[in-house]
Amino acid sequence: MHRPVLSCVRIAAALAASLFLATCGDEPAQKQATATPPILQQVPPPPHAPAPQSAPPAPNRTSPAASPDVPMGSGFDFYVLSLSWSPSWCAENDRAGKTAQCGGDRTYGFIVHGLWPQNERGFPSFCPSRDSDRVSDALGRGLFDIIPSMGLIGHQWRKHGTCSGLDQRAYFSVLRAARERVRIPASLETADARRRMSPAAIETALADANPGLTPQGVAVTCGGDRLDEIRICFSRDLAFRACSEIDRGGCRARDLTIPAAARP
Repeated sequence: MHRPVLSCVRIAAALAASLFLATCGDEPAQKQATATPPILQQVPPPPHAPAPQSAPPAPNRTSPAASPDVPMGSGFDFYVLSLSWSPSWCAENDRAGKTAQCGGDRTYGFIVHGLWPQNERGFPSFCPSRDSDRVSDALGRGLFDIIPSMGLIGHQWRKHGTCSGLDQRAYFSVLRAARERVRIPASLETADARRRMSPAAIETALADANPGLTPQGVAVTCGGDRLDEIRICFSRDLAFRACSEIDRGGCRARDLTIPAAARP
């Protein structure tokens, strides 16, 4: 008579236990289904780590940066900066040393002959200008460190500067800027000693001393076997550039004498 009661108690206990386990098993499943996904945050670098940097731009190995501040000329393709070896000019034109260039207290090496507007074929000259043909003493004398002659300064303005599309002051500021962009190598710098070099060696020395300048952008001129001038080509914003017509007109001598300056 007591066994059915005991069995009922055991059955009831088993049902209660299974209901409890079922309830416990469902609760985590509900939470996992409804839980908000975690927010991903960027982990900052450790304090000692350097901040990430963008890669630097590749260097320009063909030409240095142009000069954005120089006045921009117009009406031509490019410039030729002509640098005259003063001892050669003096030996040919002023042996007596009557000019400041050849007989003054200062010994000159390369001086600026001129800055010439040039086209791919030929060049303009003696162009109409609103400016006076005459260069003032105040403007001219400020150039004596690189062009030691008022006569040469005035001639360069009338023949070449008037074709630059610039006024006098702007033209001569570009002329000075062009000269300052050229570094004369040590092998050509001194005017104290006579020496010999080939035109190709002179062009290579200049190219090596001036990043962006190539031998195709330089011409060496000569009088007989004596160095006369070097001519360097620039874009209108004063970047070095090649100039085939100028280069073809260079000296064909095998070797050149670079005279020393005469002592005053």
